[in-house]
Amino acid sequence: MNALLAVLWKDLLTEWRSHDRIIALLLFSALMVLIFHFSLPGGATTETRAYAPGLLWVAYVFAALLGLGRSFAIELENDAIEGLARAPVDRGWVLLGKTIANLVILGVVQAITALAFALFFEMDLAPVALPLVGVVALGSIGLCSVGTFFAAVAVRTRLREVMLPLLALPFYIPVLIAASRATNELFETGSVSFEPIPFLIVIDASYLIASFLLSDFVLDE
Repeated sequence: MNALLAVLWKDLLTEWRSHDRIIALLLFSALMVLIFHFSLPGGATTETRAYAPGLLWVAYVFAALLGLGRSFAIELENDAIEGLARAPVDRGWVLLGKTIANLVILGVVQAITALAFALFFEMDLAPVALPLVGVVALGSIGLCSVGTFFAAVAVRTRLREVMLPLLALPFYIPVLIAASRATNELFETGSVSFEPIPFLIVIDASYLIASFLLSDFVLDE
């Protein structure tokens, strides 16, 4: 647990001082929102708003991949990743600390991206704000848990920017199906049916447990 807190504090403090990932992710997300807005015919209409949940999660996924790719790349400087691998602690806690830090950073970007979507697509998110936060949090746990794991796998490869999407995207599919369905139900009816939530919880738990148990092999490589 101490290792988790140490890694979490280090990553958040590093990001607080540099703002590298948050600024890059915000610019990327803002660009995607603008492209989605101007590429859809007719502007903000009832028809185009129907695409908003799927487009929102597309923006979230690509922002996550961009940010997660940097989470372990930073550790390559001064060979800091070797220090993490040789630390006398269970490496699962190191990976979990990285996952939580990535989740916090991505959460900031997601909140601002959702506000941008609401502005450009003329949507009122206030009535569904709390359940939307819950759905996005559950989906983001799945994205960050498996994404952080594969970021650790890909970091020492020559084409890590390409390897991470190739490895992670197949595992993102069940998360995206459930999360986009729940988000669509929220926007349409103001509530979420029971089915997507337990599915997201099971997927999140499976990814977290698997990444925790396999972390020794990943950092050894």
